[in-house]
Amino acid sequence: TGDAWPRKEVRQARLEECVSVISRLLDGETVSHDGLVTVHEATLWEVADPKPKLIAPAISVPTAVRGAAWADGLATINQDPGTLRDMLSAWDDAGGADHKVLQVHVSWAPTDAEAYELAYDQWRSNVFSPPACWDLTVPAFDAVSKEGISAEQIHRSVVVSSDLSELASRIHALAELGFDAVYLHHVGQDQRPWLEAAGDRLLPQLTS
Repeated sequence: TGDAWPRKEVRQARLEECVSVISRLLDGETVSHDGLVTVHEATLWEVADPKPKLIAPAISVPTAVRGAAWADGLATINQDPGTLRDMLSAWDDAGGADHKVLQVHVSWAPTDAEAYELAYDQWRSNVFSPPACWDLTVPAFDAVSKEGISAEQIHRSVVVSSDLSELASRIHALAELGFDAVYLHHVGQDQRPWLEAAGDRLLPQLTS
């Protein structure tokens, strides 16, 4: 603790060491490991059956390809459809497991203006593509100031609409790129209005 934010390649290597340790623990082993992480005689006294899946998080093609070597599935977020197609294709070409999930960031409110303002207020620090997003270490960067973020960037990163039918159509289009499951993340702080609207009027459109 207290170290500087590590480079992307160091974080990736650390993740892969942790994956190895966790996988062995889930197999019932007692694990010791010395590397970017240190583990001394770790043991799980109760092992889950079936063994939980270890899912690779990725928002770029190179990271997806690297994760295909070890993961039981791929998890990513809504991006440009072309980028998502490239990632899914690269994952498959690298021998990745047949389990792919997508998290979709959504901003819904009774009006489009309110939905946009909500996305802007709560999610403008999360609009950057790789490699910039890999190295944002604090939320106070000038890049996330009100002057630094465009409406186009917000709409690329968050599905913004007051129209639940439009949301359903856009979510369907993303799912049909080749994902097995879609997880919806509403970016607002007050979740109750969203959950009520989604439960009553959005989910029936997604499951029909």
